[in-house]
Amino acid sequence: MKDVPGPYTYSSALGDDDCIAGTYTAEVDGWKLSWSDGMYQLHGYRRGDVVPTLDLLFAHKHPKDRPRCEAIVAQVAQTGGYFCMYHRIIDAKGKTKRVLSSGEGIVGPDGKVTVIEGVMVDLTSTLQRETEQTARDAVAGATASRTVIDQARGILMGLLGIGSDEAFQQLVATSSHRNVKLVAVAAELVQLANSEDAREYLVRAVRAIADRLPAASGSQDKSREHQAARDRRATPERRAAPAPSAVAAARSAVPGPAPRPPAVRPGPGRRPAG
Repeated sequence: MKDVPGPYTYSSALGDDDCIAGTYTAEVDGWKLSWSDGMYQLHGYRRGDVVPTLDLLFAHKHPKDRPRCEAIVAQVAQTGGYFCMYHRIIDAKGKTKRVLSSGEGIVGPDGKVTVIEGVMVDLTSTLQRETEQTARDAVAGATASRTVIDQARGILMGLLGIGSDEAFQQLVATSSHRNVKLVAVAAELVQLANSEDAREYLVRAVRAIADRLPAASGSQDKSREHQAARDRRATPERRAAPAPSAVAAARSAVPGPAPRPPAVRPGPGRRPAG
């Protein structure tokens, strides 16, 4: 039996661990297979444990992937050429591995395919690292997005005098109206709030949100009062002139001092008081 050399491992750019790999050769006439040590290791064996055959090779394919693998091998055996297939195998210990197998069907002088040779690489650990990193990045991104949204919610609450739920709903509605992601709308408000030179733009942005959306609930009068409160909070503070008191208003309504009653002259026999 032909002893197929390595490579036995391929390094992965996504991590420090090496990926197990093996090379193989299959003589199409009689389907005599030769495996490198890496191929035995990939399938859960050591050299000498089994004799590699086509039936053994296909027996280790995942049941859902086996029909496609068989079809590719049959096509290459007939026409030759390069091939590459990503699929799953189940090793002798019952462990599922994700592998990439590539090779070439070599055509002889008579125009028929004589040999199929190639390499199989175990990508299980590489894909697992990549999946875990993607999950970590997604969690970090979600945490950062939630922080920005909470900050924008606080800005609306402070400037418009509204509750947390209503502030969030206004962010959502603005996101839908502009067809922009919620976190992008929130980030714009936070960026404006953190810039001293952008105070005027922040006020305009907040007022635009308040004007575009109706009041949450209540009668029309209550809505107008609520909108007026929003406008007061969204605009720079101005010191209003103190309103006249009730007493002052009452006094201003009287045109002048009240006339005194006429003095009574003493008649005969009367003495003036005092």
